[in-house]
Amino acid sequence: MSSASPRVQNPFTPPPNLLAAPNRRQVLGTLLVLPALGLLTACGGAATTGGAATAGGDATQAAQVTAPLATSVPEGTTLVVGDPTVQVALELSGLDKKLSFPVKFANISGGPATTEAFRANALDVGSVADIPPIHATWTGLDVRIIASVYRQDAINHPLYELGVAPGAGITDLQGLRGKRIAYSPGQAQGALVLRILEKAGLQQGDVKLVELPSTGDTYSTALSSKQVDAAPLGGVQIKRYLAKYGADGGTTLRHGLRDDPGHLYSPAKVLDDPAKAAALAEYVELWGQAQRWIQDHPKEWLEGYYVKNQGLSAEDGQYLIDAAGQRDLPTSWTEAIARHQETIDLLAREQKKPKLDAAKLYDLRFEAIGGTAYAAAGKGA
Repeated sequence: MSSASPRVQNPFTPPPNLLAAPNRRQVLGTLLVLPALGLLTACGGAATTGGAATAGGDATQAAQVTAPLATSVPEGTTLVVGDPTVQVALELSGLDKKLSFPVKFANISGGPATTEAFRANALDVGSVADIPPIHATWTGLDVRIIASVYRQDAINHPLYELGVAPGAGITDLQGLRGKRIAYSPGQAQGALVLRILEKAGLQQGDVKLVELPSTGDTYSTALSSKQVDAAPLGGVQIKRYLAKYGADGGTTLRHGLRDDPGHLYSPAKVLDDPAKAAALAEYVELWGQAQRWIQDHPKEWLEGYYVKNQGLSAEDGQYLIDAAGQRDLPTSWTEAIARHQETIDLLAREQKKPKLDAAKLYDLRFEAIGGTAYAAAGKGA
């Protein structure tokens, strides 16, 4: 990639030693031998021809692009990126100076806003959890995952804990029977609730799911006001809820499930464009390096992101860094796709959605790029 001066544009307001990194030409060369997994037999009888998902039948998706990724980005190519967190990491680390093409960063995050921007042709790539690509596909928007990040020891470093309202009397997952649980069907928190019920041996009919948007402090407010008995709380909301309502009997429960997937995904029509696909490959490489920089520079990340950019206290920022543990960027998505399929199967059953092949949500041309860049950018590399 070019070492020219940065051309990042931002018209929005953004809220042990390893081998030296191979260049992207080498990485992409290894990817060309990978099969287009989405063109193989579909899972559970899902159709293999193109089209949009329908409410009552099998979900269908367009055939994946299998053309090799270009090793350079054509002049005049730009990207609009909804990845506010990594935007800050690129700027703090100076990695943004490696971009060989202009990038416009949009202050867009989360599944609903990202999907809406995709439909409006206002965004080329977004950063989300594992549920938005599923629901986008079910609503007829053909998308592909191009990068993935997880947490090492994910069970002991969950993104969410189950908040329990004061006086609710819930001390284990089985205690959710007959209780009111905050639920957001199209988001990661909603899928987590269904997975928790499954683990506890409960059905939806055994509880009352209360649909609430999982934004801001909505869930902690609903818990404290006893509108619901339980709700998944994430990030600093866990710490704040216990600090504010612990004396009144508010508690949290660890669910013992993996809830850590994070992805970059793009509309299939963007990936159909060879120039855009080449630019995305370059961005994913830098994204992987940025993930390593965050991991290896906790003090700079605490001050530059959590304190200065997000306006959190140093204490809250350090809490989030400690809670996240170590990152994991695999160079193979085989296990991740299998886990994603389990989630899809659960949602399809519980939300009466079409069958969907998880492998078709991943563009395997990008499989090794982020993880290879992350590993090669280790300390001292």
